[in-house]
Amino acid sequence: MLHEYITVSKEISNEIEERKSKFIANIKPVASEEEAVNFIDSIKSKYWNATHNVYAYVIRNGNEIQRFSDDGEPSGTAGIPVLEAIKKMNIINAVVVVTRYFGGVKLGAAGLVRTYGKCASQGLVKSGIVKMVLCKQYNIKMNYTLLGKAQNFIVEKGYKILDIIYTQEVEIVVLIPMDATESFEVSIINLTNAKLALCQGNSTYVEHPVD
Repeated sequence: MLHEYITVSKEISNEIEERKSKFIANIKPVASEEEAVNFIDSIKSKYWNATHNVYAYVIRNGNEIQRFSDDGEPSGTAGIPVLEAIKKMNIINAVVVVTRYFGGVKLGAAGLVRTYGKCASQGLVKSGIVKMVLCKQYNIKMNYTLLGKAQNFIVEKGYKILDIIYTQEVEIVVLIPMDATESFEVSIINLTNAKLALCQGNSTYVEHPVD
């Protein structure tokens, strides 16, 4: 699994008009090519009467998959600009469908490239670009006297606390980026003089803002 990657945060729609033609970008985060294809099909059904439903997507789940379609526009004027908009922002696991309703005025090859790219780029920004960081869950049990010290350390490092459970001992449930797990274990053990029970849980992706 990737330790981190950049993608879009949410499904959105972005509409622009160029010389009477209407362009609508629909964007969605996806985890597989099957999800991407299903989304493309749903947009084609929604905008069944559109002149074109151009798409592109990049999926990385092991190997990287890139696909695009001009959907009847002149070759290289639609699908590639949409794909390049995705790649320029280093985005993966996302699909973009740009629907066009022809307004009666031809845009020319350069105009099509510019407008499809612009509509896709604006939509990607609007969708919220985020970094997904693979994290390991830790359950840390300790004496109450160590809680303040451990909690301060976790907060200072910027790690995400999921829960604090109060029983006979206190248990902190925290998510640690995979690249930091080794240093975290050493630090928390040293900080508490090894007076704790440290248990690893599942791995999950956590959304972070892009720097």
